[in-house]
Amino acid sequence: MDSAGNEISIKVTIGDRQYPLKIDSSEEEFVRKAAKLINEKSKFYQENFSVKDKQDSLAMAALEFASEVMSLNNSQDSDKHLFDRKISYFQQLIDTAIH
Repeated sequence: MDSAGNEISIKVTIGDRQYPLKIDSSEEEFVRKAAKLINEKSKFYQENFSVKDKQDSLAMAALEFASEVMSLNNSQDSDKHLFDRKISYFQQLIDTAIH
């Protein structure tokens, strides 16, 4: 199914600035939740770490989210490697049993 026909225009607010976006309609909920999460994390840094500059709190939020993504990617790579090793081991067992 072609998703280009489902493109919509929305505006999200991040750090007191509005950003107009064109996105697929199926992404709207995720984009809005992501913007809300960024604003909440930015507020957390302002309230708990004496970060007064909104730009700094947004940068800290971005750093935290990027770190989480990298950690998840690393974890998925490790899981894939383990899975590949197990598959290889089972293939060897099957080959040994057949021959």
